[in-house]
Amino acid sequence: MRVLVTGATGYVGSAVVRELRVHGHEPVPSLQRLSEPFELPDVDAVIHLAAVARVRESFLDPVSYYETNVSGTLNILKALKGQRFLLASTGTVYRPSDAPLTEDSVREPSSPYSASKAAAEDLVAWAARSGQVGATTLRLFNVAGGGDMDTTRVITRAVACAAGTLPGMEVYGDGGAVRDFVHVRDVAAAFVVALEACEVGTSSVYNVGCTPASVRDVLDTVSLITGRAVDVSWKPAVPGEIRSLRADASRLRALGWEPRRSALEEIVRDQWSASAPVPGRGPSR
Repeated sequence: MRVLVTGATGYVGSAVVRELRVHGHEPVPSLQRLSEPFELPDVDAVIHLAAVARVRESFLDPVSYYETNVSGTLNILKALKGQRFLLASTGTVYRPSDAPLTEDSVREPSSPYSASKAAAEDLVAWAARSGQVGATTLRLFNVAGGGDMDTTRVITRAVACAAGTLPGMEVYGDGGAVRDFVHVRDVAAAFVVALEACEVGTSSVYNVGCTPASVRDVLDTVSLITGRAVDVSWKPAVPGEIRSLRADASRLRALGWEPRRSALEEIVRDQWSASAPVPGRGPSR
């Protein structure tokens, strides 16, 4: 299939492009601005990854988040007729729970970012119900590894601190908050599996997560893999902190997805190999 990929040069996008090629598909990068009328090239499918995705920032500028994440999705859908459409969403659309979250768990977005993604999900689902497209939403949990550069993410930041790129990190609370981690290459594989199963007129949702771990688990694993302690400043817990956000990905696994790189140790080791200082040169700067 010829597959248009928005956000193709980004962190997840570049991994998806590689995975599509491995499986014999032809990725077509999109250079168009999502804020403008979208002209669709001759493709069989669209994987929509382009988005703004910082939770704290979204509280400061919610209008921009809706404009990009909802209106951008709308502009693409207007150009589609009979193609497959895959939307990258987020596990933060769910109401937090101590139990693993299934695709049928209650959605309760806690930020403008996650609310904008929930709105985009609904838009895509209604378009599929009308017969306009085949739609699949993938709710990504904490994507990590693969030389990630975004130090707002806990594994990336902890590894950067161990490498000397950052002086230290702040942890709010006791470090017991649990999140679900998944390697970026396993995320890319999930998109290909979902793409090949998608059919016009249907709408599906899949969780993409694999390894639950607490912040303390991450810090301990980074120290174990790197041989370096992470300098942590412990801060009081933030009121209303989400204690647990874990994915039940059995629906995606039943489709044939098999995460191969998402053990916490492997994610950290992979990130460290891309971030570690060169021997003899001291910490990277």
